[in-house]
Amino acid sequence: MTERTFVYKQVIAVRTDLGMSRGKIAVQVAHGSVSSTEQARVLKQDIWKAWLREGQKKVAVKVSSEEELLDLRRQAASHNLPYALIRDAGMTELPPGTTTVLGIGPAKAEIIDEVTGELKLL
Repeated sequence: MTERTFVYKQVIAVRTDLGMSRGKIAVQVAHGSVSSTEQARVLKQDIWKAWLREGQKKVAVKVSSEEELLDLRRQAASHNLPYALIRDAGMTELPPGTTTVLGIGPAKAEIIDEVTGELKLL
C-alpha cells in the first residue's frame, strides 16, 4: 500500500502539563478542531473545502506549557493561519479559563509545518 500525500492538514497542540485525563484531552482536541475549522470555513473557504475533499487530515501534538501554546498562536497569526485557542469552561477537571489546546488550520501542510513541524506527536 502506498502512503497518501496530503496537501492540507490541521494540527491541534495539546498542553501536557495540565495532567488532563485521556477523555478530557479528547474533548479538548475536538473543541480545538471544530473551532479552528469554523475559522477556516469563514475566512478561507477555498482551503476549507479542499481540506474536506482531501480527507480532513488532523495531527495532535504536544506542548509543555501555556507559554508554548501562546507562542504557537503568535506564530500561527504571523503566518496568517486560521486558529482557535481553547479555554476550558471549568466544569470538570480544570479551573475555568484554563488554556488547553490550540487548533491550527486547516491550511496547506507546508505552512503549518513551519509553525508546528518540530513538535512531537501526542
